[in-house]
Amino acid sequence: MTPRPGLPIPATATNIIAGATAAVSALLILGNGVGAAGVILGFVPQTVTQPVAPPPGLFLVPAWLTPLTATLVHAGWTHLILNLVMLVYCGQQVERAIGPRLLSLLYGVGAYAAALGQWALDPVSLSPMVGASGATSALIAAYSLLFAERPVPAIGPFPSRVVRVAWLAAAWIGVQSLFGLVAGLGGSSIAVGAHIGGFLAGLALARPLLLWRYRRA
Repeated sequence: MTPRPGLPIPATATNIIAGATAAVSALLILGNGVGAAGVILGFVPQTVTQPVAPPPGLFLVPAWLTPLTATLVHAGWTHLILNLVMLVYCGQQVERAIGPRLLSLLYGVGAYAAALGQWALDPVSLSPMVGASGATSALIAAYSLLFAERPVPAIGPFPSRVVRVAWLAAAWIGVQSLFGLVAGLGGSSIAVGAHIGGFLAGLALARPLLLWRYRRA
């Protein structure tokens, strides 16, 4: 059914992604299953180049799937709520611009780009990466390009658009790091590589996806 003119298009894909993320993460937090789920579902950088044996009594999902399954696991309520707020706010706006299918594609590519960024930062790490912040970074980057309203002064050779995006990326990583410290996660638990990888994917895909949607409209 096509929405009537003048009414906002429901952000269906964003709501489904956020709902699934909230439900799985909340169940794991309430059931004290985050630790085991992180091992089973989290992305482990070393698995990109060589297999990793599961701990005794546990199994691992296929390594190629873990960039997506990792988005469903969060370390605690603060981690979950912060990611959901940004996912829903930016995702709904971006989805109304590019549609639910392309929003889902952007989120998925952002998840894999986040894993790639984390792998590039520490390719031999055995620490599982969990959380939706890398995939959400792709949505934040797309939002910053598609919905920027207030100009930012250029700095030297860097134009206004580049400065605005750089400030937003730095602020997002900074807020994640601050909440990580407040929650007792420690600075080393903040997946900076994942944030950067997801953000770069969003910057690269935002305008091509927008053009693709309207060329097919």
